[in-house]
Amino acid sequence: MNVYTTDKIRNVVLLGHGGCGKTSLTEAMAYLAGMTTRMGKVTDGNTISDYDKEETKRLFSINTSVVPIIWEDTKINILDAPGYFDFVGEVEEAAGVADAAIIVVSGKAGIEVGTKKAWELCEKYKLPRMVFVTDMDIDEASYRQIVEDLQQLYGKKIAPFHLPVREDGKFVGYVNVLQQRAKRWKDDGTVEKFDVPDYSKENLEICREALMEAVAETSEEFMDRYFGGEEFSEDEIRQALRVNVAEGSIVPVLMGSNTLARGVYTLLVDIVKYLPSPEKRPCTGINAKTNEVYSADYDFAKPKSAYVWKTIVDPFIGKYSLIKVNSGVLKTDDVLFNHHKETEEKIGKLYVLTGNKPEEVKELHAGDIGALAKLTATATTDSLSTKANPILYIRSTISTPYTYMRYTAKNKGDEDKISQALQKLMAEDLTLRAVNDSENGQTLLYGMGDQHLEVVVSKLLNRYKVEVELKKPKVAFRETIRKKADVEYKYKKQSGGHGQYGHVKMTFESSGDLEQPYVFEQTVVGGAVPKNYFPAVEKGVQESCLRGPLAAYPVVGVKAVLYDGSYHPVDSSEMAFKTAARQAFKKGFMDASPVLLEPIASLKVLVPDKYTGDIMGDLNKRRGRVLGMNPVEGGYQEICADIPFMELFGYNTDLRSMTGGSGNYSYEFARYEQAPSDVQEKEVASRASKLDNIDE
Repeated sequence: MNVYTTDKIRNVVLLGHGGCGKTSLTEAMAYLAGMTTRMGKVTDGNTISDYDKEETKRLFSINTSVVPIIWEDTKINILDAPGYFDFVGEVEEAAGVADAAIIVVSGKAGIEVGTKKAWELCEKYKLPRMVFVTDMDIDEASYRQIVEDLQQLYGKKIAPFHLPVREDGKFVGYVNVLQQRAKRWKDDGTVEKFDVPDYSKENLEICREALMEAVAETSEEFMDRYFGGEEFSEDEIRQALRVNVAEGSIVPVLMGSNTLARGVYTLLVDIVKYLPSPEKRPCTGINAKTNEVYSADYDFAKPKSAYVWKTIVDPFIGKYSLIKVNSGVLKTDDVLFNHHKETEEKIGKLYVLTGNKPEEVKELHAGDIGALAKLTATATTDSLSTKANPILYIRSTISTPYTYMRYTAKNKGDEDKISQALQKLMAEDLTLRAVNDSENGQTLLYGMGDQHLEVVVSKLLNRYKVEVELKKPKVAFRETIRKKADVEYKYKKQSGGHGQYGHVKMTFESSGDLEQPYVFEQTVVGGAVPKNYFPAVEKGVQESCLRGPLAAYPVVGVKAVLYDGSYHPVDSSEMAFKTAARQAFKKGFMDASPVLLEPIASLKVLVPDKYTGDIMGDLNKRRGRVLGMNPVEGGYQEICADIPFMELFGYNTDLRSMTGGSGNYSYEFARYEQAPSDVQEKEVASRASKLDNIDE
């Protein structure tokens, strides 16, 4: 592949709801650019960007793929991002390195939740954007309705560039709103001009008005002229569009058919014409030596620096670190410094990936996206630079996973293999986490949703040949007491020679501190129990707190006081007093009105206004306590609630189902609270077998 300078590069991320046509649009672009001789289909599993086995099996994108489209003398790095919410981490990585976005909308499905989320993401990353309406070859597709819906949502910045032309129910051409001319596609792919059909004139008037309004909004002078009834010249309109589309204050709406590759030619032309090259975008980091802000700004003349935005670890093609060059020009065999890891990395060959196919290049200029193979220490979100000029770029913010399941190996002895395979998957996917919950004797897998975890299980099997089973996770209950108990226990054994003797009198009550397992005090007088046995008694209490007598859960908030007892000058030992203390604890605990405590989460749910009633009703069913609601911009409400952890299982799926995918939630541990009697009874019954294993 040729080398492209910064001004000849466009980095464009495709965003939109799952199934709206992002991958097939990439195929149409590649076909028109001469990269392929026929367009692949998602249903046939032969597209450039959906190369992963999981993607071809499930017929949707899971990973972001880079497909460089060479259009005339410009390289357009298309970042085809997934549309399903479980793979939002991939979308966030891509949006973080893109310089512009195309929001893809299905003309048949219209504006969906994923469309609005795509817009919000563009706002967050300040990305200039275009909207491309696909499926215009389908009868039910309504371009006019989509334009109106977009204007209702986002105001006068929506500027329709084209109108579809249909003849006998077929999508045959389009009207250029700016030129007010119609064009019809010919069989050889070229277009012929013709008069705007009468039935399109009304829609043309509406779209022309919307385009003029968008242009008028860009300056006071234009606004005055517009209200004065003046017409703008075509050159003035184009100039205003060039400046304002790049700034994000005008959003063009184009349309076409991916399967027929119609409307895609004009989209490619407009990407080059209106969307900014990296040199028009700011890019800053911190110089690690001076702690000063470093303005890289994709300047090829500055020292080399790059940001690792994604990692691919594939058993067949190896490990690739995908980078965006933020300054300078990277060349083969450069040595780069990773300040995070304090290591130098010899980069060897430079690659450009097309899907999963690497192609060598001599150099990568500032603003370009490429790949480095087999970097030893470098991970996603690390910065690379020269040792003399060490630069750190802000790490991308990736969504936190809140859905989790317990996982176990199906085949004994596979635990190490599973652990290694998960490390590789976590290097690729920052929204995946494996956590060892030693307290409950379980290993947990965290992801963005049930589908995400299913895909991980499938990848473990197909890529790494290990099988895991997902189960409902155990909840970390605690045990404590509400009353006071006074107990005595004498441990006495005689078995020839030295016997065992330990005798304690103790009280057990609530300490009032649920952060600590126990508080131990002794008030023994007159040497009834010698001082050297006090640590043994405390050790007995300490061990008893690890697995309580009620349901074998850890004990918290107990105050144990040793106030009397007796000893034998020959038979007493530390072991005897420890055992006596353990038995006294068991009896005293059960006599002091024992209760189970359940973990409570502090939950925040972000949903559009219209769903607040449903959400609050559902939280009540889950034993949640709604604490309040805060209005958030964009017509959202943040609902704050306390909810038992055990009621959060499956919440992700239910929330998406109630809100059509528009709701988000987050939670953190708040405290422990007494569990209701029905929950306690059920839990104690299910844990009865665990109690049998506690040492007598």
